Amino acid sequence: MGNVSKSAFIPRIITCAGGEIILQTERDLFAYDLWHFAPARRAGDFIYVSGIIVTRVPDRVPGPETFSDSLRGAFRELGQQLQAYKSSFKDIVMLTTFHDWSAPEFSGDAKAQARAFQAVKNEFIAKPHPAWTAVGTTGFVREDGILELQAVAYSPGV
Repeated sequence: MGNVSKSAFIPRIITCAGGEIILQTERDLFAYDLWHFAPARRAGDFIYVSGIIVTRVPDRVPGPETFSDSLRGAFRELGQQLQAYKSSFKDIVMLTTFHDWSAPEFSGDAKAQARAFQAVKNEFIAKPHPAWTAVGTTGFVREDGILELQAVAYSPGV
């Protein structure tokens, strides 16, 4: 048995109108090549982060705590996208969330889901609070989706 070395993913930068797209991971490249969307994109002084789908934590009972754990993962992913553009949570000016209030993966009503979202959001985003729009939907591309989170950050290029 020998050591199997994995080649490290080399981030790709795509120059585009008003800015750039940074593909940081193989998953980003997959989304860009197969689904034809950028996980995030700089346009001038703004960074637009595509929707990140929050799903149930596998092998755990659905509920507010497992939802919160999964939501933390989505916020960590959001932070990684922002960091690639030398930005951070403090630069977020707009959040948009799409909620399947009746998703079987979340055992609780709309208010419980909104409260759980707000509590986790507050762990990552401090005052001043960004603008936020929450929209109800009937489902997502991923069948186990509960919520989709997208963001806009104001972060003048360096």
